[in-house]
Amino acid sequence: MSRILAIDYGKKRCGIAVTDPLAIIANGLTTVATHDLFDYITKYVGTEDVSTIVVGYPRKVTGEESETMTYVRPFVNRLRKSLSNIKIELCDERFTTIIAQRAMIDAGLKKSDRNNKNGTIDMVSATIILQTYMESVNYAVKQ
Repeated sequence: MSRILAIDYGKKRCGIAVTDPLAIIANGLTTVATHDLFDYITKYVGTEDVSTIVVGYPRKVTGEESETMTYVRPFVNRLRKSLSNIKIELCDERFTTIIAQRAMIDAGLKKSDRNNKNGTIDMVSATIILQTYMESVNYAVKQ
């Protein structure tokens, strides 16, 4: 089996999450500066068996694409061109930051550990994107 990797793309930082090799469990992996993201991803998929990369699809509450998509689209196109053997998917990321904040509060993380300077929220958001994608795929398979 192979892993699924998820990215919460941001202007400064990107959260990354990955599944176990059986693609059953989603876990936060790391947070990477956006300008280092492409190199990090290409190195990662060079050492790990990754079948799918899921990138958060930034949308407004109304469902329209958000302004952030102007940054995400070129990155996704670059991934598709360079990693043509890996499926690249978009997954709606609406409310992931709010859900991530709530999850960290519920987990008992101190306010200083929840601040976005260390990127924890980005990694947790990527994990939520990955979990959402996995659930949607499993749901589609059961239909």
